[in-house]
Amino acid sequence: MPVAIRVIPCLDVDGGRVVKGVHFQNLRDAGDPVELAERYSREGADEITFLDVSASTDGRGTVRDVVGRTAEQVFVPLTVGGGVRSVEDVDLLLRAGADKVSVNTAAIARPELIDEIAARFGSQVLVISVDARRGGGTSSGYEVTTHGGRKGTGIDAVAWVREAAERGVGEILLNSMDADGTTGGFDLEMLTDVRAVTTLPLVASGGAGTAAHFVEAARAGANAVLAASVFHFGTVSIAQVKDALREAGFPVR
Repeated sequence: MPVAIRVIPCLDVDGGRVVKGVHFQNLRDAGDPVELAERYSREGADEITFLDVSASTDGRGTVRDVVGRTAEQVFVPLTVGGGVRSVEDVDLLLRAGADKVSVNTAAIARPELIDEIAARFGSQVLVISVDARRGGGTSSGYEVTTHGGRKGTGIDAVAWVREAAERGVGEILLNSMDADGTTGGFDLEMLTDVRAVTTLPLVASGGAGTAAHFVEAARAGANAVLAASVFHFGTVSIAQVKDALREAGFPVR
């Protein structure tokens, strides 16, 4: 039985509110995270991803109280990321109600963090969030960025995915910084290139604008499709995405 393609709304939270911009710039308010999460849960979201977009830049931890309030209202798996720097941070988020924890900036600074989290909690709770953009002089043509896409690292994104998989992550969240917020479609070439180096579940993020875009991402090898602005501002509904995937022959829940 093929595994269902998961449809995941993403809540980018800054200062306790859901925000969304283009290329992580010019953020506009999209609502209360707990209310939005509850709505998406009712509308058929398979999971919800909650990213504290300014935690790493501001050098602070994720807003745990919002995670806790969200977890009380929502009965689908919750992935939480932003400002996760230690095994202790993961422990606190799991206790607050997160099902999975996403790491990015801190794992790039110290890749051993992946090994430590996987050893303590198991690979199934650990997602590596890869904010990749084209260029940077890398052999694959994709560079890893940090701090909400604001800082280049010179690290090859495809090589980093391979290393993170070897170190014990359980899932890859691949976010195209070039496509982020543009609604022009997912970066299918990047998805295909990353899919070629790992068998781990791959979540496509960045660029969704129509229901058809989600189908294209699934065809490129994504096991899950994630979006923010198209859901927040009513461009496309979760039901429409699932209908399009179903019509294209993909199993959905």
